[in-house]
Amino acid sequence: MSPQGLRILLRLRVWLAEIIRPNELQVTLFWAGVIGFAGACASVGFRKLTSGVHFLFTQQGGGLVESFEHLTGMQRLLVPVLGGVLAGVVIFYGMRWGRRKSSTDYMEAIVLGDGVISFRSSLVKCLSAMFSIASGASIGREGPLVQLSAMIASRIGRWRKTPTLQLRLLVACGAAAGIASAYNAPIGGALFVAEIILQSLAMETFGPLVFASVISTLTVRQLLGEDPLYHIVSVRLGSNWEILPLLLLGLLAGLFAPWFLRLLRTSERWFSKLALPAYLRLGLGGLIVGLLAVWWPSVCGNGYSVVNRILNGEVLWQALLVILVFKLVATAATFGSGAVGGVFTPTLFVGACLGELAHHAMQPIWLGTPMNPQAFIVVGMGAFLAATTHAPIMAIIMVFELTLDYELILPLMLACVVAHYACLAFEQKSIYAESLKRKGGEIYRQQLAGLSVADLMKPKPVNVDEDADFRAIAQKFITHRFRYLYVTAADGSFRGVIALHDVKSHLTQSELAELVIARDIMHEDFPTIAPDATLVEALEKFAHHDGERLPVITGPEHKLIGSISKSDLLLALAERTKDSHQSAAAPPADPKEKAAA
Repeated sequence: MSPQGLRILLRLRVWLAEIIRPNELQVTLFWAGVIGFAGACASVGFRKLTSGVHFLFTQQGGGLVESFEHLTGMQRLLVPVLGGVLAGVVIFYGMRWGRRKSSTDYMEAIVLGDGVISFRSSLVKCLSAMFSIASGASIGREGPLVQLSAMIASRIGRWRKTPTLQLRLLVACGAAAGIASAYNAPIGGALFVAEIILQSLAMETFGPLVFASVISTLTVRQLLGEDPLYHIVSVRLGSNWEILPLLLLGLLAGLFAPWFLRLLRTSERWFSKLALPAYLRLGLGGLIVGLLAVWWPSVCGNGYSVVNRILNGEVLWQALLVILVFKLVATAATFGSGAVGGVFTPTLFVGACLGELAHHAMQPIWLGTPMNPQAFIVVGMGAFLAATTHAPIMAIIMVFELTLDYELILPLMLACVVAHYACLAFEQKSIYAESLKRKGGEIYRQQLAGLSVADLMKPKPVNVDEDADFRAIAQKFITHRFRYLYVTAADGSFRGVIALHDVKSHLTQSELAELVIARDIMHEDFPTIAPDATLVEALEKFAHHDGERLPVITGPEHKLIGSISKSDLLLALAERTKDSHQSAAAPPADPKEKAAA
């Protein structure tokens, strides 16, 4: 490149830095938006493919329940079996094709901290989920949608060579985008990842989650429409006294949730004891669903249409009681057999049934104005979701976004809190607790607690020799977006930094620029940090420094060995703060458990 062209590019670089001045967190927001858009597109594509496979299975269009209602009894029995077998075949042979050295699950990638998700294994899991969902398995589609979006986020982060903690955050953004695209709920998607997986609402993590969720939701709404998943008319309570039976509903949901969780875990253990290959195990799960579907097609699928029927008063309570029992068995069979998908939507289904049944039970003994059944159904959904996930904030916002009815927010908040604490009294583990435990969350957090600067630093930072000319300096600034360029001696010792704005005065004086070398314009009094320094010490350094990175030097010769990013530091400190709060809030161990250990 000619000197004139180099000066033009450098002048543009300085101008952009003065106008935009992006820091690393702002850059993370940009990529969170890209991930949100890509995750939404993947979500729409998965839905279209699943609908196509469902049509091949049933020769019917529309929703799963409606399709199964038009099938013969034998078809209702065989379609779930066929879908289960195909889903198992994909897993049985596909996982041999996938790479085992990287994570196959988004929760594992986020909790363990590596942020790497296997592309091949993710495709295998999503293909298996497509067969299960298309054939009527009682499971939600949010699982593969989140997996796809998180895998895309991992690929983007690895392509950018993002550091580990930031890569974890990008994968979390992908998961939030997947949830948001599945439920048309941007805040709920962000809170799902923050409250359940990351267990932190620090803005360093929550901000990018929200950004990815919003972009994902806007994209899906543009492509598929803006209608909420559950359609209700505006619900108004006759009086504030109606909150009392809704609080009782919250208590009922909290007491029922532990049994639901234990049913899922028992089913999982029972299927694992059979020691069957994946295709036979998932085929057996499909057989159970098919047998139930012969009598009640409403047990098939994620239950969106059935919940809408319940909201519209189209299901008698006697039939609803049977549907609830059958749905519990179908969900346990699908989950226990190892089908890939989510239990989030079936949980909402169970909550809706509990709310409607509670309304029928309480209405005859209620002395006030007639109670609105839709209020019970919606509050039941939120309360049961809060109890099973142990995430009441997420449940409140999620159900509000699903219905877009503000009138129910107050009883919904109270019922979710009551359900959460009622469930905690009998069951300490959430619906995702076992999954997170198996993925080694506690091991990672123990490792995180002992981190130092050396664990977070990026080795071999961009630098120039102290005798480098202006042309070499300009090329470094053009090819990298850092505001400070490190200067080193021939032996690798740190000498100082060159600020981007310090080269501005030389852009209009080409003759002077030809004579300048790095030593002439560098700043020697620049803060540095040692590799064995604690994260708190690094934070204190950043408190008096406006840059995004600090050079890491070691030894009496002040060798430059790396640099530490402010964003990585904040993410790590947010994790440590979360863990310390959890340790302080943890109850003392049960003496019986100690004795058993």
